[in-house]
Amino acid sequence: MYFWVVLSTVFVVFLYLTATFFAVRAAQTARTSQGAVGWVVFLIATPFLAVPLYLFLGHHRFHGYRIARRDSEQVVESLRNFATAHAPDPKLLQMNIAPFEAIANMPAAHGNGADLLIDGEQTFQAILAAIDEAEEYILFQFYIVRDDALGQAVQDRLIAASLRGVIVRFITDAVGSYHLPNSYYEEMAEAGIHIANLSQRHGPRHRFQLNYRNHRKTLIVDGRLGFIGGHNVGVEYLGQDARYGHWRDTHIRMRGPVVQQLQLIFVEDWHWATGDELISELTWVVTPDEAGMDALIVATGPGDRTETGSMMFFSAIQAAQERIWIASPYFVPDLDILSALKNAAMRGVDVRILVPDVIDHRITWLAAFAYFDEICAEGVKVYRYTDGFMHQKVFVVDDCLAAIGTTNLDNRSFRLNFEAMALFFDPRAAARVDEMLREDFRNSYLLTKTLALQPAHIRFGSPIARLFSPVL
Repeated sequence: MYFWVVLSTVFVVFLYLTATFFAVRAAQTARTSQGAVGWVVFLIATPFLAVPLYLFLGHHRFHGYRIARRDSEQVVESLRNFATAHAPDPKLLQMNIAPFEAIANMPAAHGNGADLLIDGEQTFQAILAAIDEAEEYILFQFYIVRDDALGQAVQDRLIAASLRGVIVRFITDAVGSYHLPNSYYEEMAEAGIHIANLSQRHGPRHRFQLNYRNHRKTLIVDGRLGFIGGHNVGVEYLGQDARYGHWRDTHIRMRGPVVQQLQLIFVEDWHWATGDELISELTWVVTPDEAGMDALIVATGPGDRTETGSMMFFSAIQAAQERIWIASPYFVPDLDILSALKNAAMRGVDVRILVPDVIDHRITWLAAFAYFDEICAEGVKVYRYTDGFMHQKVFVVDDCLAAIGTTNLDNRSFRLNFEAMALFFDPRAAARVDEMLREDFRNSYLLTKTLALQPAHIRFGSPIARLFSPVL
């Protein structure tokens, strides 16, 4: 009996010492003050629960990720030299693009072309066609890949490409694609497809990979075509899941120097996942597109020195003179973005936030309601999409900037996920996104009910869900 009392006492003391150590570490390394306070209180108050959770979810700056960027200075310099030689004409630019270039650590370049791909049918028709037309290599990276009809169709095309001599490299996120069976990878590996982290396909290698997720959804073919957007590989993205119905999402197909910029991001991800260097095996010759658009890839993540995800949205909101319309499935902003949105509305900017009315992740969906009253009181308009589930990550600023990619308007995308957005500084791109979003607004309703008028499960659930905002 005495032995067990002593053992229990030692365990409790050790647990509290561990909780204290983690609390100090959280105060030193958490990416936000709210996150630091939350972890410190949680760890000290309930160490039995908090210590195990901190081991998996405690989020610090992710050191050592940008190894590939540092190891590929020759390519980076080449892309910068091209961008300098083909720089946007400052007389034609309608906004200051310097903040976005600083965030991307890459200058914008002239000579790009793009096609907006609305919803799953357009997106995957274009993606499968590009895979079929590949001649040299395919770089394939999606956060979620499912072993369903669409996933099998993608697998068949990738295997066919590999068998005809195309080099295929495949990355998917260990958390996002946790349920993808071994047989899916094995069939591709047998066909000669290179798969990142094949031995780790069952899940994260360590706790960082559980909380830090690679949320990018990109495809690069022969260094000449690039795709990025909100779609993952699963039949629900084609609107074939009865739970969600119509799935509203957006991808973009790109040509020109932005493809090489997107390719460089894939190189970083591949290097981190495998340790392999791809620079010498890829095409870096830039072929300008006759459309002649100015564009830039902004890749963000927890490995960055600054809060690049949040800063990208902040820069866009601050640049807006007439309007900023943002479509995001999730709305869990940080304090800087909240202030920027309210300030823009007070300046007379037409600020619209488009979110889904259909529930995907309940806690995140509930947390959004905790912010709506605050921004609506200053003139921000919140639209709730009702024609199925809306998952696109898009924004448009005035008539001069359109952005499509993977970044949600939430803390997870700002600080915990590896994301990327394609920014086109061109009135033609802005007009196309404008047309698309106007149709989305027609399939939405303007939120007018305050939180006090919402049903009880929202009134009481929303403030509780907001407590989890640092990891949502």
